[in-house]
Amino acid sequence: MAHDSDLPAWFRHLADRLEDVQGGELARFTPPEGAQTRHSAVLMLFGEGAGGPDVLLIERAADMRSHAGQPAFPGGAVDPGDDGPIGAALREAEEETGLDPSGVTVARTLPDLWLPPSGFTVTPVLAYWRRPVPVRAMDPREVARAERIPVADLVDPDNRVTVVHPSGYRGPGFQVADMLVWGFTAMLLDRMLEIAGWAAPWARDREVGIAW
Repeated sequence: MAHDSDLPAWFRHLADRLEDVQGGELARFTPPEGAQTRHSAVLMLFGEGAGGPDVLLIERAADMRSHAGQPAFPGGAVDPGDDGPIGAALREAEEETGLDPSGVTVARTLPDLWLPPSGFTVTPVLAYWRRPVPVRAMDPREVARAERIPVADLVDPDNRVTVVHPSGYRGPGFQVADMLVWGFTAMLLDRMLEIAGWAAPWARDREVGIAW
């Protein structure tokens, strides 16, 4: 874990606000008590580029079995050889985007969350990109592209929408970098922006439909 002095002020602010956060403040579902679930981790990696603070997202390949074509945080299942969720998040991010884990400073892990459709327990790993490197889709069979999304674009009210799915799902969405970020990833981003005090009011009646 990093010392506060190693991190820029804006990231320290975010990490401090998330220090005592509860799972229910981040997502709709937390792991059921006593349930046997598969464990995964995602890397919520914030850096600083020409456009100010940003966060790394990937877009999944369009022909994947699950979550095809969806933007997401880098991440995946925790393997037996991983050093827990942190090791899994860093390994998956390197495999998916080509980032160098040695240039990443992990601030903390956040509470476990649950994805009922897949049965996964997900541990978000909050980190700062101390030495960024160019990223790209390392395996086109899994990742279509990797993008650093400026936080300024995420908080811009013009980029905010409510996503509506035929299943009845309604949730926050972001139209950024020619992507529609929705579902679990958008929910986490939405909650983090609110908790950090960075979010601006936006038109929640601006809806975008999602097909099956």
